[in-house]
Amino acid sequence: MRRKPPAAPAFAGSFLRVALAAQAAGALLVFPTPAVRAACTDVAAPGVEWRRCRMDGAALDGVDLTGARIADSSFQRASLVNAKLAEVDGRRVRFISADLTKAVLDRADLTSADLTSAKLAGASLVGTNLRRARLFRADLKGADLTGANLDGADLLHAELAGARWIDGVSVCAEDSIGRCHPRPAAPAVDGSATAAPAAVLPSPAVGH
Repeated sequence: MRRKPPAAPAFAGSFLRVALAAQAAGALLVFPTPAVRAACTDVAAPGVEWRRCRMDGAALDGVDLTGARIADSSFQRASLVNAKLAEVDGRRVRFISADLTKAVLDRADLTSADLTSAKLAGASLVGTNLRRARLFRADLKGADLTGANLDGADLLHAELAGARWIDGVSVCAEDSIGRCHPRPAAPAVDGSATAAPAAVLPSPAVGH
């Protein structure tokens, strides 16, 4: 004795009847589609979705990308002077030879980012996550690294003269290449020497 096939759910039959009726009436059925992800051609704006995008050589001076998602994207040789990149998701982003002079990258997640030879002079990196980031030959002169996470970061040959170090107190001396050497004590108004801030140097895992 053959078994009868299982009955289709009631809603499936109703849906089929509606579809057949619409087809007979010449109507066009429009079904909902998943939301389309933002494209790499979207205009630069806070919170823009630029993941896995190629922006090499792009002119983005002064743009506001606060909170943008730029993970795994490439900005090689791009110009981002004075750009606002606070709180961006920039994991594994490539800023190789990019110009980020005076850019604001506060609290950005730049874990494993590649900033080889990037220009970061005067940039604000307050609270920025730079774990395992590559800062080889990066120009960080006068940058603010207060509270930045540099665990495992590569600072080989990075220029740190005048940079404010992660303790928020020490300022790197002119000879700071790859390591932050705090500036010597400055003479006080009365002629006596004021105490210099405690030396805060990168751990072996950070500098080379």
